[in-house]
Amino acid sequence: MKIIILGAGQVGGTLAENLVGENNDITVVDNDMQALSALQDKLDLRVVHGHAGYPYVLRDAGAEDADMVIAVTNSDDTNMVACHLAYTLYGTPTKIARIRSPEFINNRDKLFHNGSADPDARGRFFIDEIIAPEQLVTNYIHRLVEYPGALQVLEFAGGKASLVAVKAYYGGSLVGNALSALKEHMPNIDTRVAAIFRQGRPIHPRGTTVIEADDEVFFVADSKHIRAVMSEMQKLESSYRNILIAGGGNIGMGLARALEPFHDVKLIERDRDRATLLSEYLEDTTVFHGDASDHELLNEEQIDQQDVFIAVTNDDEANIMSALLAKRMGAKKVMVLIQREAYVDLVQDANIDIAISPQQATISALLTHVRQGDINNVYSLRRGAAEAIEAIAHGDPNTSKVVGRQIQEIKLPPGTTIGAIVRKDEVMMAHDKTVIEQDDHVILFLVDKKYIGEVEKLFQPSALFF
Repeated sequence: MKIIILGAGQVGGTLAENLVGENNDITVVDNDMQALSALQDKLDLRVVHGHAGYPYVLRDAGAEDADMVIAVTNSDDTNMVACHLAYTLYGTPTKIARIRSPEFINNRDKLFHNGSADPDARGRFFIDEIIAPEQLVTNYIHRLVEYPGALQVLEFAGGKASLVAVKAYYGGSLVGNALSALKEHMPNIDTRVAAIFRQGRPIHPRGTTVIEADDEVFFVADSKHIRAVMSEMQKLESSYRNILIAGGGNIGMGLARALEPFHDVKLIERDRDRATLLSEYLEDTTVFHGDASDHELLNEEQIDQQDVFIAVTNDDEANIMSALLAKRMGAKKVMVLIQREAYVDLVQDANIDIAISPQQATISALLTHVRQGDINNVYSLRRGAAEAIEAIAHGDPNTSKVVGRQIQEIKLPPGTTIGAIVRKDEVMMAHDKTVIEQDDHVILFLVDKKYIGEVEKLFQPSALFF
């Protein structure tokens, strides 16, 4: 597939790195020649220096015969215009844009259209898919708050099934026992351990595999059973009640709005005017004007009584320092938004519970639309090394490599596990003799994402396949 990526920043660069080794013809466009040179030195791709919103730059990038344009520059305006021009001037069939502004997102139905024949499309930007990073991160943190103790909670098949990452601790029923004991402990709940990472290295889960303390365990389950399965890996944490958010930007505001009906929420915002606006917009959140790294302010607001402290300002250093201070002063759990990937490694060794990368959330959403075959969801895991995907099985036993076959008969790539199948409203754990049927939603975990192309081919029916 021929793909043009507009923007060589962290998201554009990471996306190119994810796609370049998968038989894709990648061209990256940016104004920053230094960023382009760095990408070209590292990856086998083509670069074009210029403004992504200029017609001649899009032409030079190959928009006339490109399959897809992905606009992820730092400017919403440029992303919208570039996608619109790629379609109106060059007929590029698929256009994806990253849009940050809530003003655009809230009016998406009036502003954007996919270019199909529709008289109401006049005056709208031709964009097929909108990626809203702030909304993605807000939803991601919200799920972590709903499931205390989880490192990640990823939803599939409209929320029917979930893949959850937890750290195993002493006190968990399964710690020190083999995976086969799961069925004995929970005879009425079916779950499947999709992967285990021990000291950063993947372990293929088998019935005889013994869970050890500090293992990072990924399991798949019906979403209504998440907390029950988590209790096998660690002593179940109580639901969060008191939450303190540092930062009142789009993420902080959206998160407070989502949490305030069910939690006691406080929010600290450094800018006085913004704090005033937030106090008027939020109904049940207590808003403070101040610095989240102010020891006295945290003490006054009883930081030691907070179940979770969530730092989501635009400043990585401020987020890290305020979270470390909050933790030292008694906050039970701290979550930190980190833009720079280099900082993620640093905080893993610090006293920070969860580091949240908006880039990874954005990459996951983008990959969902880029992957070939009928791929419904893609989640980039462990900083891009692994992936979890939801693929839909199409065809019949004559045209499909998976439909009508038992899972043990399917030639999965190395390190690939089928965790669960969602059939209509039923969530079924995958076992060797489970037969995949047409229209099943199949949830797979790939320890090594380099095999994603082989998985895509598995789910692409062919009239020539027998």
